[in-house]
Amino acid sequence: MTISMILASQSRPRRDVLYAAGICPTIKVSHVDEPAALEQAAQQAGVPVERLDVGHRVAILAHAKANAVYEAYRAVADTSKAARGERVIAYPLESEQVRAQRRADEELSVNAAAAPAASGSSDVGAGQPASVVSSAITRDFSGVTPPTRVEPIGKPVNGNEGLNGSGPGPLIVGCDSMFLFDGECYGKPHDEATARERLRRMRGRSGELWTGHCIIDFATGRAIQDASRAIVYFGEYTDEDIDRYIATGEPLEVAGSFTLEGFGGAFIDRIDGDPHGVIGISLPLLRRLVSKLGMRWTDLWNVEPHAPNPEEQDKHPDSVLPPIENVHQPGDGWVSCACGRRHWGTHGAAGILLARRNADGEVTHVAMQHRAQWSAEGGTWGIPGGAIADNETPIEGALRESFEEANITPQDIEVVGSYREDHGPWAYTTVFAFEKPGHEVRLRANDDESMEIAWVPVGEVPNRKLLTAMRTDWQRFADRLHGLAAANRAR
Repeated sequence: MTISMILASQSRPRRDVLYAAGICPTIKVSHVDEPAALEQAAQQAGVPVERLDVGHRVAILAHAKANAVYEAYRAVADTSKAARGERVIAYPLESEQVRAQRRADEELSVNAAAAPAASGSSDVGAGQPASVVSSAITRDFSGVTPPTRVEPIGKPVNGNEGLNGSGPGPLIVGCDSMFLFDGECYGKPHDEATARERLRRMRGRSGELWTGHCIIDFATGRAIQDASRAIVYFGEYTDEDIDRYIATGEPLEVAGSFTLEGFGGAFIDRIDGDPHGVIGISLPLLRRLVSKLGMRWTDLWNVEPHAPNPEEQDKHPDSVLPPIENVHQPGDGWVSCACGRRHWGTHGAAGILLARRNADGEVTHVAMQHRAQWSAEGGTWGIPGGAIADNETPIEGALRESFEEANITPQDIEVVGSYREDHGPWAYTTVFAFEKPGHEVRLRANDDESMEIAWVPVGEVPNRKLLTAMRTDWQRFADRLHGLAAANRAR
């Protein structure tokens, strides 16, 4: 049994510590307003924020971050559980057209092997042109009539019940660090002048780095927390060292204006206490907290021993490299498929086709994503979505990804059907959804996977430069949306 972890932080050092320990977490940034969270907690305690000790502060913020992510996943789980309608599953590789093309390709390959000088070689798969086989361009099944079957949308896919299942987890981990120096709590300095003043005071002296940890078991809602503490001793460094360190940008957005694992590590003489806590996440403390929740630490391992860090690998073949700050999620990776393509998502992928209706219940617009240039088929239009994470259902993956990419808030939509294109080792699920009556989804690009997110009039969709798969499927998707809208008017 593997229990998934969700880390409420995009901190690269925290991710690296976990990955080296055998855990690849799903990253979900909490976007907590830290000053507001501290102020609220202080008001509830009847004291000013300045009276809260450092241990109390990091505990407050760690819990606030874990709880914000818990609530976000609760919205995903509730929307997924309320999904209604039908799941249509299509098997294009089993269609007569594709089978006939495969037989022709095999015959051509045999002939080419027998007479290579005369006919050359063929590397065509599943009816795809040789120029794009094994590329990251999505498949084109134009003219293909795949066999299909229909089942209730609530039926688990491959037995996976996801967030609404009965098993433990996922475990949501929130962390926050502060540096206690001369009786004052230091968070992130944010500007050069503050960082310079602090670093000058700290040289040749020591202070305490505190990191609060909170774990929430999504299955039960139970929360448990504690803090890590270490004494950090700084060496004697010069004003020029400080200026050059600040020029790296590193000390501006880290607690206490220093790091152990980065440029600042050379200026730290020693540490008394847990070094992982100084980096921002304490493995021994997490292990103890997991044990108190009645789980085994080793059940969190989901990385093969000695596997290369996937963040160092090219995630996007045949395209411009993604921004360096992009994070690797569980389920990210390429799958070689019998259709002759490489598909993104080791557990498959999914996206949301969200429609807006007018007062008469008719579909007028759909939410679309103008894909970033570095992505596969960059510059085209499609729907927001991505790889499905560990122990996540297609609907849950689509809801999570569409919020992260396009700000499609789960609590404002209703899922009314899906279309699953099944290739055997890989599948893509398009989830059909409407805005709930009286609710409005405010689209925006939440990350750098999109050049633009927009409500596109239904009639204008075919005029856009569409992702190959979307161009192939659009007419049947539009027909189904209109049918679903009519059915919902009847309800």
